[in-house]
Amino acid sequence: MGKILTIILAVCAIGGGILMYYQQVYAYYYEVEPNGTSDVQMTSLSSGAPEAVEYDAFEAIDADSSPIRYRACFTTRLSLESASDAYVADQTGVPLTAPGWFECFDAKQIGAEIEEGRARAYLGTENIRYGIDRVVAIHEDGRGWVWDQINRCGEIVFDGQPAPDDCPPAPEGY
Repeated sequence: MGKILTIILAVCAIGGGILMYYQQVYAYYYEVEPNGTSDVQMTSLSSGAPEAVEYDAFEAIDADSSPIRYRACFTTRLSLESASDAYVADQTGVPLTAPGWFECFDAKQIGAEIEEGRARAYLGTENIRYGIDRVVAIHEDGRGWVWDQINRCGEIVFDGQPAPDDCPPAPEGY
């Protein structure tokens, strides 16, 4: 009887592990259909508002299970020099990993390219959701990536602390 219970327990543990892996890596993600206008936006130095950037070859995924699961890849003819002259740089831009099956987004490589100066990160849209900024990185060869990350105000509020005076007030429920 003990062997049977051990086998049942092992099968349940393996099945649960497989299910958990599937849910983390595949289940909640969906492809984002490009709308042609607001898919890639960067915050203008002159107006302080996000502006659409011309792009091609757009691919994106998102998930409703987390506000920071958005990842996108694209190409652009915008040069790093032109981007730096026109858009707000993001010094905190650190790409978050994407599922392995979303092959165009390799966070380690993107991060290394930013550190080496071959790519630069820019503020896409500040507070796209409360406490979440959208960041856009552009490589010198025209490849680009987009991801969402928690900003300073979000880190504080999501940790259960009141919003600092220089942050927008947190919506109810935070």
